Amino acid sequence: MSAVPQSTLRAVMEGAPLALPPDWRATVQRGADALAARLADPAPVYGVNTGFGKLASTRIPADQLAQLQLNLLRSHAAGTGPLLPRPVVRLVLALKALSLARGASGVRPVVVEALLALLAADALPAIPAKGSVGASGDLAPLAHLSLVLIGEGECFLGDAVLPGAEALARIGLAPLALGPKEGLALLNGTQVSTALALAALFSAETLLRTALVAGAMSVDAARGADTPFDPRIHALRGQPGQIRVAATLRALLAGSAIRDSHREGDPRVQDPYSLRCQPQVAGACLDLLDSAAQMLEREANAVTDNPLVVSGTEVLSGGNFHAAPVAFAADMIALAMAEIGSISERRIALLTDPVLSGLPAFLVREGGLNSGFMIAQVTAAALVADNRALATARSTDSLPTSANQEDHVSMATGAALRLHEMAENLAAILSIELLAAAQGLEFHRPLQSSDPIEQAHGLVRGVAAAWDADRVMAPDIAAVKALVERGRFAALVEAP
Repeated sequence: MSAVPQSTLRAVMEGAPLALPPDWRATVQRGADALAARLADPAPVYGVNTGFGKLASTRIPADQLAQLQLNLLRSHAAGTGPLLPRPVVRLVLALKALSLARGASGVRPVVVEALLALLAADALPAIPAKGSVGASGDLAPLAHLSLVLIGEGECFLGDAVLPGAEALARIGLAPLALGPKEGLALLNGTQVSTALALAALFSAETLLRTALVAGAMSVDAARGADTPFDPRIHALRGQPGQIRVAATLRALLAGSAIRDSHREGDPRVQDPYSLRCQPQVAGACLDLLDSAAQMLEREANAVTDNPLVVSGTEVLSGGNFHAAPVAFAADMIALAMAEIGSISERRIALLTDPVLSGLPAFLVREGGLNSGFMIAQVTAAALVADNRALATARSTDSLPTSANQEDHVSMATGAALRLHEMAENLAAILSIELLAAAQGLEFHRPLQSSDPIEQAHGLVRGVAAAWDADRVMAPDIAAVKALVERGRFAALVEAP
């Protein structure tokens, strides 16, 4: 089965249907037949005719195999905390269907069909966000998902949260009667941590493009130079993200009359690093995000439960459920978001400092009577501090579980979950920079910046008036943040 690309996964998360290859049912049925043949042998098969985890040595009689799978779902639905956002749940359903459709999990086609039916009806299981350590799969959250398939648990349908059985009845889907291993196949796997990380990656990619728009606007607001973005500088280093970011910044600033106004006779020799080193910093972040995207796209298309049907006949026990790749990808995304926010805050500080920017103190006339952007910069600094703490590596923080049978775990789910708070913080930081840079541009009127920067300025001014005298700042930040999160500023540039 060919890999589903990141763009398709993003579309599914946002409401598009998931299309599987035409022959997926035959592939899945072959896996189910192979598992059934293996069960004719009296030898134990983990999780099929044995207990789980530390209880794997306990044999289960044939007449209790169905009950074994039901007990697994019910006992493992031990999650807590707020519910996962609905777009993330859509992605979890899609990733689980993709994984099982590979035919290596030993489930029947009806299991995949049930997942696809929930997705098509936008009937989304209510899944508590916390309770997975990302090894043996995302057991607790996937158990909550799977309960709905058997007519238990809770499910979002429209604006209502319904009992699982009622939700299934409303969409015309009968509760699933689980066969051997089907409960385990549904619970085992990295789909929740992968979906969380992918959703955060999509946000981070949008925020990086937004940061380039904000950074370019800050260059003009501070009457900075575009010389540091010369392609010859970056070709000599050869880092791909750096080269691409420099090209984007050049395109954003091309045609700026503000820049042209100080090409000659400017006594300043070099700009501070937060302006001058944007290609080096944002470019490294771009390379991190690209690496994370590759890892997560592979994981999204992977088979990550256990045991697995291989070579058409063998059933092997392994450890694909260990989500180390997802944890490392999530940590890379965290580093990138923390650094994008850190350098953005430094540009805000630069713009509000009259010594560095040449602009009125805190970007307001009649300073002293007015405080202007003084506390907005403090807010940005607080959010940067939060993101620095959140960026601490989670992939190195293993804790043993299941009576030390699962003695090294990935912590991928928590690693991915914290990215969503980081993305919200970063969106707010960039919103403050956009507000500050828009204010800074206006001190250079009647000179105009480039077309894309003036478009960004127009977006800001469409929701937040110029700062002539002190007023409540929070609504302006919230209004610009809404535009940031909708990708309005990111849309002004092509993906670098």
